[in-house]
Amino acid sequence: MGDLFRSEEMILCQLFVQSEAAYVSMYELGEAGIAQFRDLNPHVNDFQRRYVSEVRRCSEMERKLRWVAGELPEPPPPPKPSPSNLSPREINILEERIDYIESEIQEITRNARNLKTDYLSLIELKILIEKTQTFFQDQSAQRKISASVQIYNNEGVLGHLGFIAGVVATHRVPSFERMLWRISHGNIFFKQAHIEKPLKDPVTGHELQKTVFVVFFHGEQIKLRVKKVCNGFQATLYPCPATYKDQQDMLAGVESRIKDLEIVLDQTEQHRRLVLTNIARDISTWMVAVRKEKAIYHTLNMFSMDIVKKCLIAECWVPRRDLYILQKALDDGVKASGSPIPSILHQVPTKEIPPTFNRTNKFTRGFQNLIDSYGIASYREVNPALYTIITFPFLFAVMFGDVGHGLIMTLFASIVVIYEKKLAKKKTDNEIWNIFFGGRYIILLMGIFSIYTGLIYNDMFSKSLNIFGSRWKSVYDNETLTKHKMLELDPAEAYTQTPYPFGLDPVWEFAANNIIFLNSFKMKLSIIFGVIHMAFGVTMSVVNFNFFRKTELIYLQYIPQILFLLLLFWYLCILMFMKWTMYSATATDPAYGTSCAPSVLIIFINMMLLKETESKPPCKALMYDGQDALQKTFLVVAYICVPIMLFGKPVYQMLAAKKRKQYRQGVESGEAAEQDDEQDGGMGEVLITQAIHTIEYVLGTVSHTASYLRLWALSLAHAQLSAVLWQRVLRIGLGGGSPLNSLTLFVIFAIWAFFTLAILVLMEGLSAFLHTLRLHWVEFMSKFYEGHGYAFAPFSFSAILENDEEDPPAQTNGAPPE
Repeated sequence: MGDLFRSEEMILCQLFVQSEAAYVSMYELGEAGIAQFRDLNPHVNDFQRRYVSEVRRCSEMERKLRWVAGELPEPPPPPKPSPSNLSPREINILEERIDYIESEIQEITRNARNLKTDYLSLIELKILIEKTQTFFQDQSAQRKISASVQIYNNEGVLGHLGFIAGVVATHRVPSFERMLWRISHGNIFFKQAHIEKPLKDPVTGHELQKTVFVVFFHGEQIKLRVKKVCNGFQATLYPCPATYKDQQDMLAGVESRIKDLEIVLDQTEQHRRLVLTNIARDISTWMVAVRKEKAIYHTLNMFSMDIVKKCLIAECWVPRRDLYILQKALDDGVKASGSPIPSILHQVPTKEIPPTFNRTNKFTRGFQNLIDSYGIASYREVNPALYTIITFPFLFAVMFGDVGHGLIMTLFASIVVIYEKKLAKKKTDNEIWNIFFGGRYIILLMGIFSIYTGLIYNDMFSKSLNIFGSRWKSVYDNETLTKHKMLELDPAEAYTQTPYPFGLDPVWEFAANNIIFLNSFKMKLSIIFGVIHMAFGVTMSVVNFNFFRKTELIYLQYIPQILFLLLLFWYLCILMFMKWTMYSATATDPAYGTSCAPSVLIIFINMMLLKETESKPPCKALMYDGQDALQKTFLVVAYICVPIMLFGKPVYQMLAAKKRKQYRQGVESGEAAEQDDEQDGGMGEVLITQAIHTIEYVLGTVSHTASYLRLWALSLAHAQLSAVLWQRVLRIGLGGGSPLNSLTLFVIFAIWAFFTLAILVLMEGLSAFLHTLRLHWVEFMSKFYEGHGYAFAPFSFSAILENDEEDPPAQTNGAPPE
């Protein structure tokens, strides 16, 4: 957890690496993922860099492997762990093998496609002969057509009818028929028959709906027109004899050829499947090797070349604690190359802002992502993710407090956590599932905390748990209880004056003023939690001031801010505690009885307006002696803090700049004095900026305190929705004792369970999550968190392999974004 408190210290390193040792060193750094390289050739075109040919070669191999992977019948197995990097000779052998595999698969695919095209033509011809036999039978209206056709085809008499047979797509048949009718002026006879079984396209594999047709015509001129129309509608024409005997002979020949072709197709498919199966075992491993190779040369293109020393020069950001890994990678590269010249690692002093790097694990990564979504932390400032691990699920649970719903959430998250290794291997594009899986530990803590707050509220699916027995007792006899539906219990008599051991007393579920009591209780809790949360956020700024050596801001910014917050709003919380402890139904002094309990909100408003609080005897206007004088003192001190926040920092900077100016005038030239004059000219901007921050903090203190009331509002809404589902849905199935009622209860329980999961767990859970996120981003983090940094993006094989894009992720040049 110490790594999460503050981003790690980063060092800018300059590397001098021999060309022959660079490849192995970069491979080791890619496996470690500790260095973010800067592009030392920002003005050089990508096509003019040193290793552009190697990058192109790797891109081509990757393209071929992607194509081969697309031809596999099922996803390939995961890659095998590679013991070491591939040598240049091994890369050349791999490239030749990939080229051979691509050519072989292309040849097999081309041959199979040609065979399937021939097979489709034979199938269409077979169906055409079978369908057209009915067109030439001597029956009813077909007799004259059949006789004429036979005379035309057998004896060659031009005065009789001719015909053309073929197959056309079914959806084109109506237009096809109309066009034939128009070009022949109605002097054709069109017959068609739909092919019931869909055919397969040999190229795409899609199903094709086709129709057999025969066009009878007279004359060669119409015949040419019909053929042109057939070509225009992409109809396939087949030779078809007119006599029944010739048709049978051709059909027998076609069927024989189809059987032979099916045998050849089956053998071809088996061979293709065998080749792809052999390739599938290694294709993932090859893809990983090629991607690593490409990433290495892509990064080497960022290096500059020292022509004199004949070595590569690189600059990179590295965490200080990982410098030994960088040095070891350089030494390994030298050993592997056998070069007598060692690689040199040099730390470069710089005033540039380094990238921000927070070392996380699988548990803390989800919480860090919540913070990074708001903004990357400035370099070395306090990281809110460490405290968010506790505050985020707790504030969520305050709004989502229910034992039953918390158990559902905990059970779901526990299953995902237990089987996380198995689930992580199943890559999916389902964005919702990826969000749930990435935040599994957040959901687990939210569920556990919800169970805790649910026990505090004594709420489980809108029902209370009577674990320790109620501390209230009935003071009425049975006759009174049976005659009255609603009775009032006097706390002085009915309450045993012993608090319920844990959480709320279950008797409050049956009270008519249950909502009024819970409203008051949860509203006060939300204000208390909100002020504590904001005060903690303001206090965290002290850690930043000490670390960045801005101790003057502790007195000019932190102390006025914390006093303004505590003297006004924490005093409001103290009044709540005093009201809870000072006023009681068993108080001997009537001034401290329940009827005299003052409204804390009215007292606070009168304090801000400098207005006296009115009361009627025997009640007292003030809760304690000296309250009015103390409240006015708090108010005066809080108001004094505002001008200190407004002018303290600008005045201090002006005095410090003036002091520096006087010192430089005594020892330096007028150039330094002129530079300070420019700085003095910018004090107006500093004053305006500080005024904006002061107004934002003062007004934000009020609005942010009110914003925490969402804890109360969502908690009340969640409890009431749960109660509505119980009273209006599930309770209906619990009435009566007939056998039919059991079936009704089964259906109603299913409805209740569905709405509980869909509305109360998912929708309400998402709503509470978003409100909790807002409380952290705005109300908490705005007190100390700048978030102006940029993320550390190291050269890492693991990050590159997770990216599905063809090109490796672009490396930044080490400069902060504008």
